[in-house]
Amino acid sequence: MKNLKISMITLVVVSSCILLAFSFRRAVEPKKQYKPFVPPKGCVFRTVMGEESSDQHAAFKTPESVQLSITRGLSWIAKSQNENGGWGAGSHYRQDITNPHAVQTDPATTAMVSMALLRSGSTLTTGQYSQQLKKALHYLLAAVEGSPAASYNITELTGTQIQTKLGANIDVILTAQFLSNVVDYTQHDGALKSRVKKSLNTCVAKIQRAQDRDGSTVGSGWAGVLQSSFASNALESAQSVGASVDENALQKAKDFQKKNYDAKTGDVKTEMGAGIMLYSVSGSTRASAKEARKVEEEMERAKRDGRLAQNAPASADNLRKIGFDQDDAMKYSTAYEVYQSAKIQAQREDIIDGFGSNGGEEFLSYLQTGESMIIGNDNTWKTWYDNTSGRILKIQNNDGSWSGHHCITSPVFCTATCLLILSVNNDVEKLHELGREK
Repeated sequence: MKNLKISMITLVVVSSCILLAFSFRRAVEPKKQYKPFVPPKGCVFRTVMGEESSDQHAAFKTPESVQLSITRGLSWIAKSQNENGGWGAGSHYRQDITNPHAVQTDPATTAMVSMALLRSGSTLTTGQYSQQLKKALHYLLAAVEGSPAASYNITELTGTQIQTKLGANIDVILTAQFLSNVVDYTQHDGALKSRVKKSLNTCVAKIQRAQDRDGSTVGSGWAGVLQSSFASNALESAQSVGASVDENALQKAKDFQKKNYDAKTGDVKTEMGAGIMLYSVSGSTRASAKEARKVEEEMERAKRDGRLAQNAPASADNLRKIGFDQDDAMKYSTAYEVYQSAKIQAQREDIIDGFGSNGGEEFLSYLQTGESMIIGNDNTWKTWYDNTSGRILKIQNNDGSWSGHHCITSPVFCTATCLLILSVNNDVEKLHELGREK
């Protein structure tokens, strides 16, 4: 009995020592954890994580789970950059290769990643990923400057995932979008700013030269409606920073997108959208957002002034009453109808599912819908953000990346697009200003 008591006491003492040792080790060993990335106050697009506001778009504070997700995604994608400064999505014919360092770099993917880094808080001179952004910019400038003057695109690569699924000229389109975004961050270097502006004009000329008679972009891929939609976006953004954009070309590009959706019947043209409604209606929403916003603002002003009844609809007749000429009244009232209807369609659960699983095309469509709502001064974008960010957080990979499950499967391209969606509230001011008609 005495030996049993001694054994019990010994067991308790030994167990206590083990627990104390384990606790001490846990206390002194640093925990491996991600620190949520928060852009510095006043950087990039100034509206930062709920600390500042833009007109009526008071930015809500990014949920901690979203910040953590962004931080993990940025960490993964920064490590995926290749030595030449670019990123790649890989070949359409070898989608089994998912290692980002085992594929060729391409301008389209590099531009998407660069926009994600910029929107997430890094610039060419500040931020955690400023060095990666600078290398990427120089990679893209070299691609533009080295392209033949008469060509439609800025790369000799063919058959990439992005080209096959979106269109043969998507590289120049996404590069133009990035150059429009980054030009304001070249003030520290006059020579670099000049190169960026010249390259942007080169891209604009190529995009306009590749425009078909109906306003779409030639070289359509599996979901070519998205290539054409991003071409329209790129021209609009380039125009906003002073690039040489042909107003007629821009209007044709936007009209093509709007005509893909009939607000009165709900019919959607999906011939260039792989038969998927989501791809077409998100483009229609984006193309009509700026004009719909003007209608909303002018109607509100007229009602405040007593020129229209409070319940007056945004019809062509009412627009004529408040000063629109006949052609503009019809154009703007149609755009308003398209926007109001298409934005609802683009958020319907059955349409959001797109092809039935998550692919890069779905992520691009979500991005277009959200940006459209901010451009259109539509406060319901916050509901879209809550719903979409929740959907995206659920499918993030354990390593911090995102992957597509069909068509555009590239983890690099999909991660960049998801980061652009999750950090869109950093870009509220810029998008809001883009939607303001001068």
